[in-house]
Amino acid sequence: MSTLRKYAHLLWQYPLEFAVSGILVAIVAITFAQVVFRYVLMAPLSWSEELARFLLLWLASLSAAYAFKLRSHFALTFVVDWFDEKTQRHIRSLATFIVAGFLLIFIRQSFSFTLAVRDQIAPGTQMSMAIPYSSALVGSVLMFYYVVKNWWDDFRVAEAEQAPVPPSTDPSPSADPSTDPGASPEPGTEA
Repeated sequence: MSTLRKYAHLLWQYPLEFAVSGILVAIVAITFAQVVFRYVLMAPLSWSEELARFLLLWLASLSAAYAFKLRSHFALTFVVDWFDEKTQRHIRSLATFIVAGFLLIFIRQSFSFTLAVRDQIAPGTQMSMAIPYSSALVGSVLMFYYVVKNWWDDFRVAEAEQAPVPPSTDPSPSADPSTDPGASPEPGTEA
């Protein structure tokens, strides 16, 4: 497999990770360029601070979605741990539905807000303000996706653990005489 194909496969497999990493690299590069232009070349860039702020909005939204993907958000479980496994699953499902409901409301509101600012133009970058503010919409949609996906994965695992194990379907006795208690020993061996 060529190197380009490897990277394309990794990009396809981990798009969120690449997006977050790329945005972080872009913020560092833009901020470094701003420092060089302002203090070394004495010709500050008019768009760099604004673009870095907009990228920071995208970084925060996508990073929050990435944390949902990895299930690394903070959770207090000391009370839930007192209950049996079945009750814990029900409590986790309830918490998931509450978070999903909040995210659905957030998606709706961020969509409305993004549409409301689409005609406003940023002074430094001359881009529509819908671009930076749509980060909340994209991030919340991804968060909702990962919340539901993680819940569904947990549900399937719990369902598989509760499924009865089917009995063996091999009706024939073992053909190996060493495991047959009624078989006579081979000649030259003692019983």
